[in-house]
Amino acid sequence: MHIAIFGGSFDPIHLAHVAIVNNALEKLKIDKFFVVPTYLNPFKNSFKIEPKTRYELLKKVFKNFSNVQICDYEINKNRPTYSIETVKYLKEKYKASKIYFIIGADNIESLDKWHSIEELKSLVEFVVATRSGYDLQKCSEYQTLNIDINISSSQLREKLDLNYIPNEIKKEILDLEN
Repeated sequence: MHIAIFGGSFDPIHLAHVAIVNNALEKLKIDKFFVVPTYLNPFKNSFKIEPKTRYELLKKVFKNFSNVQICDYEINKNRPTYSIETVKYLKEKYKASKIYFIIGADNIESLDKWHSIEELKSLVEFVVATRSGYDLQKCSEYQTLNIDINISSSQLREKLDLNYIPNEIKKEILDLEN
C-alpha cells in the first residue's frame, strides 16, 4: 500500500493546504492520504486554535475526499509528537510499502534539525510543496508539488483573510476570531 502523510499545525487550515492535497492526489500514486494535525509542533510553544477544533475543521474540509483520512494520532498524544513516531505508527498499521511525506518548502531549512531525520529519510520519500519566496534550488533533490498560493497559517493568525479559508469552515473560523 502506498500512503501519503501531510502533517502540520493547520492553525488555521487554508486553501494552499487543500491545493497541496489535490495536487498530491493527482501527481502521486497513493492508496490512502493522511492529513495529520499536530497537537503542538515540536518547534513551537503554543497554538491559536485548540487541537481538537483543528481536527474537526480538517474533517469538514476533506469530508468529500474519498481516500483522504484525517488522522488524530498526534492530537491524541496530548504532546508534541515527532514525525518519526507518526510515520512508524502509520507504516505498521497500514503495512505501507511506500510512504510519501509531504512538507512545505518552508520546512527545508530546518529539516536537518528534525528528530531522527536520518531514520525518517530511510522510511519516507519527501515531497515538497513549493511556495513563492522560498529557494527552489534547495528543493531540487525532492519531488515537488507546484503550489502557487502565497499564504501561510502564520500570516492568517496575524491578519485573518477569509479569501484564503475554505468555504466549508469560514463561519467557524470567523466565530473563533470573535
